[in-house]
This record gives sequence, structure tokens and C-alpha cells, in this order.
Amino acid sequence: MSTSPAPEDASENLSREEIMAALFANMVIQQGNMALTFLGKLPHPESGEVIKDPETAKFFIDQLEMIEFKTKGNLDKREEGLLKQTLMTLRMAFVEAVESGSSSEAKPPAQAEAKESSSIAGPTAPAPGHDDESRKKFTKKY
Repeated sequence: MSTSPAPEDASENLSREEIMAALFANMVIQQGNMALTFLGKLPHPESGEVIKDPETAKFFIDQLEMIEFKTKGNLDKREEGLLKQTLMTLRMAFVEAVESGSSSEAKPPAQAEAKESSSIAGPTAPAPGHDDESRKKFTKKY
């Protein structure tokens, strides 16, 4: 037989505050994993398939933002850091997923026509504002 304590015994030695902190961290990670799954960054845990549903991912991100707002000033440094880091990672993944999803879609007719005419007429100057857009690296799109 093993001499290591059973999980129930280990939780008996923890204070109520430590248990709540662990449950909070578990919930934040769980919400984050769900968002990443719907952004196509993690495979579905049961089926293994990749799902891309940015609207559902946005729902999970919004829930974490609500938790951040409602718990402001009530979290310890580790909890606050975990929540901020998770939100930053999810926001970056969301923007990346939305941008990669929109680039794989068909271009609008105006852009398609401009591309055709430029390939026929030869190289032209970039469209106005094109340079400005390439400098924008991070924008919130939800």
C-alpha cells in the first residue's frame, strides 16, 4: 500500500482561502482552455477535432473580462496575474484567429478588381493608408 495521502486528506490541510484560490485558478484556466478550443488553438478534448468558432470563443473571453471587472481589488497578486495573463493570451489568439480566418476567405470584389488591374498594368504605388495598416500590429476586434 502507498503511504502518500489521499486527495481528500491533502485538501483537509488547506485553509478555505487556499481552496478558493485553487478553485479560482482552475476556473480561469478552464475558461481559457474553452476559448482556445473555439479559436482552433487546442483540439476538442473528446473528439480531437479542431473547432473554429470565434463568437463562442468571444463569449468565454467576455466572461473572463467580466470576472476581472467584478473582482477588481479582491484578488491576490497571483490570482490577478493569472487572470491578466490569460486574458492577454486569449485576446492575442482571438485577433490572430480572426485575422487568419479573414485572410483565407474570398477577397471583396473591389480588392479583387484592384489586384487584377495592377497585375495587368504593372506595379503601382501602394493604396493610400496601406502603410498605416501594416504598422498596426494589435487591434481589438471584438
